[in-house]
Amino acid sequence: MEWLNYHHLLYFWTIAKEGSVTAAASTLRLSQPTVSGQVKLLEEALGARLFRRAGRNLELTEMGKVAYRYADDIFALGREMQDVFAGRATSRPERLVIGVSDLVPKLVLHRLIEPALGLDPPIRVVCREDKTERLLADLAIHDIDLVLTDTPIAGQASVRAFNHVLGETGVTFFARASDARRYRSGFPHSLEDAPLLVPTENTLLRRGLDHWFTDLGVRPRIVAEFEDSGLLKAFGAEGAGLFPGPTAIEDEICEVYRVKIVGRTDAVVERFYAINVERRIKHPAVRLIVEHAKAALFPT
Repeated sequence: MEWLNYHHLLYFWTIAKEGSVTAAASTLRLSQPTVSGQVKLLEEALGARLFRRAGRNLELTEMGKVAYRYADDIFALGREMQDVFAGRATSRPERLVIGVSDLVPKLVLHRLIEPALGLDPPIRVVCREDKTERLLADLAIHDIDLVLTDTPIAGQASVRAFNHVLGETGVTFFARASDARRYRSGFPHSLEDAPLLVPTENTLLRRGLDHWFTDLGVRPRIVAEFEDSGLLKAFGAEGAGLFPGPTAIEDEICEVYRVKIVGRTDAVVERFYAINVERRIKHPAVRLIVEHAKAALFPT
């Protein structure tokens, strides 16, 4: 049986934390060649490169990121063991790692995840934002527990996972108070040639909006396109144009961004999904997220 050399793992973990071999060597009180050599031995044992050059600096490879997360857990557990034997009270909460799609509005994510923060006994929630495809790849290797997204996983996907529908909502259009008053009358036809901020073309919301405008025969003036929904709303709050958002959180959008409602439509729908590897949800925090979303955020 091959055993993991935890000294090598410690040197790797320290480099990743400190950001360079030089800083890690200083922390460990070892020479730079010694630290570098031990990490190379770890890479050989694991069969993967853990660092790559980025100019003068080192950055973790994808496998390096995986190794770092395992190392972080291993050394946290070691510190906890020391605390126990030293008679210091310790309570390491269970951890729930949630992958959040960068296309889901932050205010929606907050409302979805918030119930998990109130569990008793408490859990530690870790949120990682990325493209849905990369999050699903991490889900496949059990690096994360749950993906929150606006796109369901397709049946032909290579990842064995299950969609859990959280709910759906219509779309509300917002603007600064003066513009909201101007475009509210005659909505939605008042949006003809109106300055509009929209998501990028690779999103389901954008495609839904485009189809709706075509059906109405209305042609807004697209001022800007955004991948980040928070940035879109920030520009809208400064008066760059009207912008869409989920009707389910329209009160929060008005309060946070100090904008007013122009109009609403149920002809364009945003859906949100929780994706995990369980057909029937067993994890109490995941179950709470799904149940709360259906009951409070997206009631039918």
